[in-house]
Amino acid sequence: MDGFAGSLDDSISAASTSDVQDRLSALELRVQQQEDEITVLKAALADVLRRLAISEDHVASVKKSVPSKGQPSLREAISMSCITNGSGGSRKPSHTSSVSIARKETFSSAAKSGTEKKKEKPQGQREKKEESHSNDQSPQIRASPSPQPSSQPLQIHRQTQESKNSTPTKRHKDVIINQAKMSTREKNSQEGEYIKMFMRGRPITMFIPSDVDNYDDIRTEQPPEKLKLEWVYGYRGKDCRANVYLLPTGEIVYFIASVVVLFNYEERTQRHYLGHKDCVKCLAIHPDKIRIATGQIAGVDKDGRPLQPHVRVWDSVSLSTLQVIGLGTFERGVGCLSFSKADSGVYLCVIDDSNEHMLTVWDLQKKSKVAEIKTTNEVVLAVEFHPTDANTIITCGKSHIFFWTWSGNSLTRKQGIFGKYEKPKFVQCLAFLGNGDVLTGDSGGVLLMWSKTTVEPTPGKGPKGVYQISKQIKAHDGSVFTLCQMRNGMLLTGGGKDRKIILWDHDLNPEREIEVPDQYGTIRAVAEGKADQFLVGTSRNFILRGTFNDGFQIEVQGHTDELWGLATHPFKDLLLTCAQDRQVCMWNSVEHRLEWARLLDEPGHCADFHPGGTVVAIGTHSGRWFVLDAETRDLVSIHTDGNEQLSVMRYSVDGTFLAVGSHDNFIYLYVVSENGRKYSRYGKCTGHSSYITHLDWSPDNKYIMSNSGDYEILYWDIPSGCKLIRNRSDCKDIDWTTYTCVLGFHVFGVWPEGSDGTDINALVRSHNRKVIAVADDFCKVHLFQYPCSKPKAPSHKYSAHSSHVTNVSFTHNDSHLISTGGKDMSIIQWKLVEKLPLPQNEIAADTSLTKAPVSSIESAVQYDTPTPPPSQPLNETVEEESRISNSPTLLENSLEQTVEPSEDHSEGQSEGGSEDLGEPVSEEPPQETSKEQSEATLPEGPRDHPPLS
Repeated sequence: MDGFAGSLDDSISAASTSDVQDRLSALELRVQQQEDEITVLKAALADVLRRLAISEDHVASVKKSVPSKGQPSLREAISMSCITNGSGGSRKPSHTSSVSIARKETFSSAAKSGTEKKKEKPQGQREKKEESHSNDQSPQIRASPSPQPSSQPLQIHRQTQESKNSTPTKRHKDVIINQAKMSTREKNSQEGEYIKMFMRGRPITMFIPSDVDNYDDIRTEQPPEKLKLEWVYGYRGKDCRANVYLLPTGEIVYFIASVVVLFNYEERTQRHYLGHKDCVKCLAIHPDKIRIATGQIAGVDKDGRPLQPHVRVWDSVSLSTLQVIGLGTFERGVGCLSFSKADSGVYLCVIDDSNEHMLTVWDLQKKSKVAEIKTTNEVVLAVEFHPTDANTIITCGKSHIFFWTWSGNSLTRKQGIFGKYEKPKFVQCLAFLGNGDVLTGDSGGVLLMWSKTTVEPTPGKGPKGVYQISKQIKAHDGSVFTLCQMRNGMLLTGGGKDRKIILWDHDLNPEREIEVPDQYGTIRAVAEGKADQFLVGTSRNFILRGTFNDGFQIEVQGHTDELWGLATHPFKDLLLTCAQDRQVCMWNSVEHRLEWARLLDEPGHCADFHPGGTVVAIGTHSGRWFVLDAETRDLVSIHTDGNEQLSVMRYSVDGTFLAVGSHDNFIYLYVVSENGRKYSRYGKCTGHSSYITHLDWSPDNKYIMSNSGDYEILYWDIPSGCKLIRNRSDCKDIDWTTYTCVLGFHVFGVWPEGSDGTDINALVRSHNRKVIAVADDFCKVHLFQYPCSKPKAPSHKYSAHSSHVTNVSFTHNDSHLISTGGKDMSIIQWKLVEKLPLPQNEIAADTSLTKAPVSSIESAVQYDTPTPPPSQPLNETVEEESRISNSPTLLENSLEQTVEPSEDHSEGQSEGGSEDLGEPVSEEPPQETSKEQSEATLPEGPRDHPPLS
């Protein structure tokens, strides 16, 4: 996804980087698809084995009662089992979804007796059965209007079988029909009604609780609660440059994920621009210091449709979008961009991440592209308009600097000649001196001054200006990564390898220097701050504020590698995160600051607080898990379970047990004593045929519900030796202490239609049991009503992440929701707010608002007035937005985003009420307004060493 993810490495290889990344991405996709298929095949085989075991048990019982007629009964049992599991001839296409309520037959129990036999099957037989089964199944939910009709096909099929078989079979058939006719109460006294959902061909059975009198009476609606983005932890400096600036408002502007953050470090407040739908990669400030342009990379949504890279120009005061530029023009992403300066910012130049690195110039007043040209196949790292010569644009990058003369719709290139000076591997950055000379910093640590000379005019043409090197200065050990021209005319340079910031006087003599401490990483961006301060963005995702006299103070920090682990404190406003960068971070959710950080020996993947709040358990990728003191971060104990990744840590409600879910398919149980400081092995839950993904405890510590990678829902009896509960209907009425399992009767409605089973990464029920928060693979956070027991349930959807959302957790008092992004490395804090009912006279306006298509330059702010119709001219739309944006009342309640038109009518209505509070999803403006253009995952960029604590 990242067009030049590796371009910031000082020793980047040749121009084929983009091609190599594309091939790597394609290979990764193929590997992932093969892994998914293997998971499905395993699941299919496990299901076949279970059915065979059930049938064998039934045959044995029939042989005892009717020795001479066992075989027909076996055929009948297998046939009925197939129908019950929804694999009859009336199967719908794979992209459709329906719900199936069936009364389970006595002989078709859900016992998992075939699980242990799976390992004994020869590999060849296993593959054949898996293949035949997976080809027959499709991801869907089977359903019928009511329990009674769903049992009728079984009756019809049984009658057909009975006509072919003898009297003993008839007697058996009468029993089954009588069961089918039994009332719900009578049925519940045996096994109960159940819902059957299909996930990639795998049937998932969920028993309906006894307190549900009539499943058809269940209604799922949007919850009255909504989310409003309150705080974003983190900064993207690892693979970006020149993306930190100080605005006249006193706010630092930077980005992470798809959010552009405006952070007032004195007042400790944040505002957020949320117009983007995928990773923001570059940023430029207009000469008026109010308008900002940000560039977004390309991506793919959940249906495989491309998301087009583009640039958004927006107002930093009102946070309203002024223009969307380049839809359908840019390829892969936007690499760098710059406003013109000589004419007060009328034009914008952009370099995209295509192989040719196209240079385009855009007229912001006429809203049109005025010039376009290929630059080079080499990486381009910076582009700038000359501040005094309006017709000159300069680009630089791998082994080149180009001076472009712009006239009308044409651009002509002159290459900078290094002559007697050593040609650098990279020209990393450029700036302009007061006399108009150009200053470049390169990967050799050298500053070069380029001065314009006049040569003899060509007949019929005016004099030509040529830029030549007039001065060379050795500035840094390693590369010069960034240049910052200060208001007083002096210059700041930031070094890569030496991590130094040097202040240069007007004659380019060094005056002061300071070194950025090693734990912060190398320098990625330098900007002028207030008075004598300056701001520094680093490769380890820190933003520092410093002076040459007083050193540095941390203003922003975050993780530097993929983030999965999240836990919230049981009674304090604290949250803990752990990631592949080996960092464990404790954050204060009220003061929005880091309490402490500790570096582990290996990457962390999951975590949970002990109910006493004194310790926290952290699982890693190797099977080791650590217990840390939540106050002092001291190590309390270390344990190891298996040698595979641990995916879930879960304490029981009273803190006397700890369950550890592993990728080796086992759940390890520990007895916990001394307030979480002592652990002794209690047992191991064995029975899953794939890795553990989620688990929850019952209030009495007697039972565990668990999910696995092949979509199993299993239940465990802990006091009886961690035994698998064969009759799953016995657990249908358990009131689970937490609800984090993504599969279950109370939550299965959160799954999208046609899901492949990996679309939902995490789920959590609020402590007050009113709502469910869901983290999905398409950069979205969802808020559902709890319980959510009907398919395609409506939800509020929220965009801010630009990678798969890996985890969600409510704070102890349900005031906030925390979500973590995977490869975007962001931690986002959402405030839960009650949805205020609309007055009757506003409902019509509200409805029209949600259904109106979004114009190509429509504001990312959604207001409480109807959107202009599609036929409205662009300039009138902007004027309307400008008028509305001047209203502080409207802006306060609806800051950043628009409602996402849904592909599903019911979902469209569900999101209709989401615009007055919070930040429901903004729809991308291009061509087809019905297309959702937001979801993609962020590829892993070049890795740096993790920050130290």
